[in-house]
Amino acid sequence: MRILLWHVHGGWTDAFVRGGHTYVLPTRPEGGPWGLGRAGRDWPGTVLEVPPEELAEADIDVVVLQRVEELAECERLLGRTPGRDLPAVFVEHNTPRRDTVGTIHALADQRDVPVIHVTHFNELFWDSGRARTTVIEHGIVDPGYLYTGELQQLAAVINEPVRRGRITGTDLLSRFAGVAPLEVFGMGTDALGDALDLDPTELRIGGDLPTARLHARLGRSRAYVHPLRWTSLGLSLLEAMHIGLPVLALATTEASRAVPDGAGAISTRVEDLLRMAARLIADPDEARARGLAAREAALAHYGLGRFLADWDDVLDAESSRLRSPVMEGRAQ
Repeated sequence: MRILLWHVHGGWTDAFVRGGHTYVLPTRPEGGPWGLGRAGRDWPGTVLEVPPEELAEADIDVVVLQRVEELAECERLLGRTPGRDLPAVFVEHNTPRRDTVGTIHALADQRDVPVIHVTHFNELFWDSGRARTTVIEHGIVDPGYLYTGELQQLAAVINEPVRRGRITGTDLLSRFAGVAPLEVFGMGTDALGDALDLDPTELRIGGDLPTARLHARLGRSRAYVHPLRWTSLGLSLLEAMHIGLPVLALATTEASRAVPDGAGAISTRVEDLLRMAARLIADPDEARARGLAAREAALAHYGLGRFLADWDDVLDAESSRLRSPVMEGRAQ
């Protein structure tokens, strides 16, 4: 298939474009949210950058939507209506933001475009109305076992922790830094030390690193901290588990499904996580054993092969649905 999608979530796209299809990414010289293209990522040659004005001639077979605005953009650029004369699915990456159990999804009142939730938690909490829904859990490109745990410190990956505040558990970081030095990676972390009033002996800023460098740096820390209160399921948590880090995670949203017993600690009681952090800092052998358990679980449940196979099933089903006699008659 030739699949049209915009580069919206780099981590998710990194896994999605590893399948056996051709992936068409709209690209503009200035980049931006509607023309980011590959953005310099080391993706397979089957990922093609195409200017938006050339998409109508790009022989698109299916579109993977990730923002509501893309419905109108597809119709404008392709002259085809997603879900009616162009197979389409909508990927919901996020949890509801305000009314956590009563928020009605933007695609709730239609049947043409199925909503693909990336976690079971998301499907449970969104009110998807009449929309057809399914869950395709995340898959990760395995970075390999990179854990050394040589540094007696904790690590976390949080994008824009100052702006996002309690959503990302930024207010909890000082408590972890009280157990051992904490190194935080991600976008918008430069002002974190001032925001938390922590000095460089307590908080180290790793910054926004390319993926391979980030994974190597994470593997040197003794354990990984996942303090996010309200997120779909942080891909950085799954990456840390793949690397072989033991994890200390809040038992919120989908994390309780992702982190098994023995992989570190998961709890809504922060003191439980702090106690385990202290144990792992003091006992590198236990840290390594728990990290291996984390890696085994991540490979079993969030492997790339299962992810791509699930997506093939959904995309094949939607393509077949639009070719059915009933749908063909409806389109005429």
